[in-house]
Amino acid sequence: MASLGNPGAAAAAAAASSPVVLLGPKTKTKKKHFVQQKVKVFRPGDTVLGVFMWGVNHSINDLNQVPVPVMLLPDDFKANTKIKVNNHLFNKENLPGHFKFKEYCPQVFRNLRERFGIEDLNYQHIVKCHGSTLLPQFLGMYRVTVENEDTYLIVMRNMFSHRLVVHRKYDLKGSLVSREASDKEKVKELPTYKDVDFRNNMQKVYVSEEDKERIMEKLRRDVEFLERLKIMDYSLLLGIHDVSRAEKYEDEAEEPSCEDEAEPENGLAPAPLVGSYGTSPEGIASYMNSYKPLGPGEFDPYVDVYAIKSAPGAPRKEVYFMGLIDVLTQYDTKKKAAHAAKTVKHGAGAEISTVHPEQYAKRFRDFITNIFA
Repeated sequence: MASLGNPGAAAAAAAASSPVVLLGPKTKTKKKHFVQQKVKVFRPGDTVLGVFMWGVNHSINDLNQVPVPVMLLPDDFKANTKIKVNNHLFNKENLPGHFKFKEYCPQVFRNLRERFGIEDLNYQHIVKCHGSTLLPQFLGMYRVTVENEDTYLIVMRNMFSHRLVVHRKYDLKGSLVSREASDKEKVKELPTYKDVDFRNNMQKVYVSEEDKERIMEKLRRDVEFLERLKIMDYSLLLGIHDVSRAEKYEDEAEEPSCEDEAEPENGLAPAPLVGSYGTSPEGIASYMNSYKPLGPGEFDPYVDVYAIKSAPGAPRKEVYFMGLIDVLTQYDTKKKAAHAAKTVKHGAGAEISTVHPEQYAKRFRDFITNIFA
């Protein structure tokens, strides 16, 4: 599923408040060009995604007409909105003639988006701790029906960055089971490594003591929450961006000389105007890709909420992305039977998965504590 990045509200405000474009004499210059990963835009040619984007915009507009409730009630968790559209030769280049759109629990997800600091304008193109969590941030749940075929969609915040490339990726459970790559994974450019690979590679996460305490406090709260719900088999997704490797790539991609480009007199690139790009998905994506390029290893903490920089003096300059994934598996009778069968098949090495949620939580916390240098 495509991942979306979204610019912070502060960035939009800064761009809107800087309308002056500084012009300098045309000179022959050689500028370093930081290549940013392009944002995927939903194209009208994809019927389901086209309807999905239309539905999200329609839903947000409807919600703006409804007062925000003082508190969520049980009925809010059962509510939904549905709309059926019959178009006759109208906007047929972008939308099908007949489709349906359904949003689940609109007030609940609206509340979550507010807690995670996602504004409506930003959400149109992309828990209790008000976003200070390693848990997945679910932002909306929908059903799109095109040609009598239902497609269910969940929107969640991307744990990785839309601009900083992840060079190494780990899925950490505290398990002793070695990595077994699937056929589908073997064709991917970036494999997902496991706990044993983390140990064998002598990998460590180099962050400051303050950042480590902050991460472990989030982890403690989140794991206690999952433990109370009898959830297990979750893991920590760890992505590592190697800043030195990225800088080397940027040097190789240095932009050639161009007579038509002007260097501003104060050395600062002019901030683009938000209005000049429009509010279409393509326009917003263009704004995201052009606004104030960040240097290697830099990120906007309001956008990349799972990112953290390595500590000063670390052996390698890195950016880490850490978040909990696979948090929907409950420890029930079926799970017990599956784990027992797995233990028989794989032997003692698989016993890590057969423990109770309380034991799983303790073992998981102990393992994650030791990944830091």
